[in-house]
Amino acid sequence: MGPRLRIAVIGAGAAGAMAAIFAATADAETLLLERTPDGGRKILISGGGRCNVLPIRAAPERFVTDSSPRLLARMLRAWPLADQRRFFEQDLGVPLAEEPESGKLFPASNRARDVRDALLRTARRRGVTVHADTLVTGLEPGNGRWRIEREGASPLEADAVVVATGGLSVPRSGSDGRLLPVLAGLGHVLHDPYPALTPLTAPTGSPFAGLAGISLPVAVTARAPEREARASGGFLFTHRGYSGPAVLDVSHVAVRSKASDDAARARILVRWCERGPADWTEALRAGGGRTVASVLRGHLPDRLAVALAAAAAVDPGTALSRLRREDRMRLIEVLVAGPLPWNGDEGYEKAEVTGGGVALEEVAPATLESRRAPGLFLCGEILDAFGPIGGHNFQWAWATGRAAGLGAARRIAGTPRPS
Repeated sequence: MGPRLRIAVIGAGAAGAMAAIFAATADAETLLLERTPDGGRKILISGGGRCNVLPIRAAPERFVTDSSPRLLARMLRAWPLADQRRFFEQDLGVPLAEEPESGKLFPASNRARDVRDALLRTARRRGVTVHADTLVTGLEPGNGRWRIEREGASPLEADAVVVATGGLSVPRSGSDGRLLPVLAGLGHVLHDPYPALTPLTAPTGSPFAGLAGISLPVAVTARAPEREARASGGFLFTHRGYSGPAVLDVSHVAVRSKASDDAARARILVRWCERGPADWTEALRAGGGRTVASVLRGHLPDRLAVALAAAAAVDPGTALSRLRREDRMRLIEVLVAGPLPWNGDEGYEKAEVTGGGVALEEVAPATLESRRAPGLFLCGEILDAFGPIGGHNFQWAWATGRAAGLGAARRIAGTPRPS
């Protein structure tokens, strides 16, 4: 009997490790090629070192893609959230704990390393061979197989290849989008990549300068001529601008509008607390000896209250009895839909994920096999889809990694062994 057929999985991050685990279910030698010494570095830094493994509830409607949302939802549904949780707890031996206030599932140990190590340990237990410090520089099909070029080493050949090399976000993790041009060269349609879930920067002279460290829950809307996004959640003033889940979840609208002229650049509006116009109107009516500042400070951090009053050109020391109607209306507008001045973003260095990538229509939705190159499977961040903060992007990585691994295994199972 000839040698076993081989599956090569490129990238030992979330999607790649999962792909290797499921690829190894076939009677085939499976290689997991990783450019760093250890792999899974984005797993290690996620969730502040805790790893938000999954969301408590799936939300495919909150994902962003320039491809078909219907295909995206189908790919997510292929491995339901409950089944993913069961796999982590029963197959990987990683108990998960719910954090209701954030809507996330974390490992009960609160250690991201436990997640990464369990994935690689399970892969090895299922027969996967891990080649670390292996930089793949090219892929080339020929004679029904794939030639895999490696830096400083001889090429490898495999009967099926799973590409799980991620995008360009957090390049220090080893993810630099190196294979995106290779995939384009093989004929795949790529939507231009861009940093997503990234902090925004503020211009010099912003009315919010000096508020670094203040955080609070808000609702944010980012609106550009061609797209709009809304999000609620934590907001953080930083030394450079703004961060927090609510900002990150809408940042792609701002990022993608940067190349536009000023008229087309995204407007970002913030509702600074749950109170709406009617609530603020009532609160700011004349009564007693209260001032504008005393009312705002009842619902907002002190320094932010002063900054918002200044942004509305209202003296925070003004007594409510002397607050003119036009000033009150202008202040309420700032409080419920105040413009957030921004001039840029923190790019791929701080981006949680990469937007854009290989169009979803370029792969078979059930197996994620390329429609352009038989025997090539694509999964994870390299595909044109990302979700909001809160474990949704890991859900995408786990689901697409599993589908690609199983797809490769099925292809190998139906391929005659070489003599």
